[in-house]
Amino acid sequence: MAKILDQPRYKCALAAMQTVHSIPGAIPVLHSGPGCAAKLNDNNGTSGRYSPNIFPCSSVSEKEVVFGGTGKLRSTIENALKVIDADLFVVLSGCTSEIIGDDIEEVAGNFANAEKPVLWAKTPGFKGNNYLGHDWILKSIFEQYLERDEVVAAYTDADGEVKKEKGLVNLFVAPPQQDPYWLGNLREIENLLSAIGLKPNTIFGFGRSVENLKKLPQAEYTILVSPWTGIESAKYLERRFGIKLLQYPVLPIGATETTKFLRAVADFTGADKEFVEKVITEKEAEFYYYIERFADTLLETRILGKRFTVASDSEYAIAVTKFLVNDMGLFPEKIFITDDAPKAHQQKIIDEVNNLNYGITTPVQFTTDGHDIHEQIKASDFAGTPLIIGSNWEKKLAAEIGGHFVNVSYPMLEKLVINDHIAGYSGGLHLLEQIFTAAMSKLKL
Repeated sequence: MAKILDQPRYKCALAAMQTVHSIPGAIPVLHSGPGCAAKLNDNNGTSGRYSPNIFPCSSVSEKEVVFGGTGKLRSTIENALKVIDADLFVVLSGCTSEIIGDDIEEVAGNFANAEKPVLWAKTPGFKGNNYLGHDWILKSIFEQYLERDEVVAAYTDADGEVKKEKGLVNLFVAPPQQDPYWLGNLREIENLLSAIGLKPNTIFGFGRSVENLKKLPQAEYTILVSPWTGIESAKYLERRFGIKLLQYPVLPIGATETTKFLRAVADFTGADKEFVEKVITEKEAEFYYYIERFADTLLETRILGKRFTVASDSEYAIAVTKFLVNDMGLFPEKIFITDDAPKAHQQKIIDEVNNLNYGITTPVQFTTDGHDIHEQIKASDFAGTPLIIGSNWEKKLAAEIGGHFVNVSYPMLEKLVINDHIAGYSGGLHLLEQIFTAAMSKLKL
């Protein structure tokens, strides 16, 4: 039976064009039907150096379905190289071109001697969503770009050995643009790593470029902050370049989890533990200073009840649950995970959601059926005003049952996130601001 997808919370694999888009100087070239880029770019209208409305696209039509579209793709790439000032071109395949069997690898190979690199990645929507597509694209970029002669020369010495840089850490967090807070969270975690003496290397967002891609092999470590997304590409770096990998399955939000994260990183990298503990002490003191200042508000049950539910992707389902339980003393109702996480990862995700203080546990359900999620939430006994954390789909539900609603994940339609974050010590405070703003707006004066 086909999987139900009511109220979608992700997109097809081709939407991971946003992963390419988020590397400054890189642009995706789509071998797909017309309009895919515009239709898939609905995350607060993000644009950047290249608008998705001008992404090169072969615009596959009925003619290409019958006679093949490789010729049209070839001319699309040729013209893109002439008119677009990009540093890296990545050809992505859509459903139609994959169904008719067009070989994008062969076409991209024709441009091996082009002035700018032309890479390729298969991203048909019928094979997976954009969480998977993100990983496929990164792995393809690593496999192809990092093996180019001029790139190899940049990270190796005269003997052909990789020049390792002490303390350099490759950092990957969430799929860019799919997570509304992706860039703010990435920068905050960069700041935390820098604070304990490490040198984070990231490839996404302002101030980064393909030069950061070239540095990936020189890192001593890779840190992947994710329960499952991005694991295959991170493992590729480990296999190919011997870069030790730490997969930390929890986006750290608030004091409890951020402190655990920093200690785990210190243990993994051999960072100076005494110095790390000093940083933790300073960061926690500041976090709890603000908590204490607003304790009367935060502890007022007339404003916020004690029970909540989360309907979101794996990243936020785990992170928000841990923060609200371990830092704020709330109790979770059933948690709904909506990113279609592969079954191989589901038990680990369940275990992580339930790795809470005081032995607190909660049911976890993996589902893409928004109607079923809402019916189950309606039937739950919150013993007071419920707090619902999720996507824009949960706004109407919260209004129906008189609950408080906070939108943290895609789709986010009525809120603009520019560079805000909810990761780290300060991110926990930002999330509390959102939660209590939603709750206090319902107070009857």
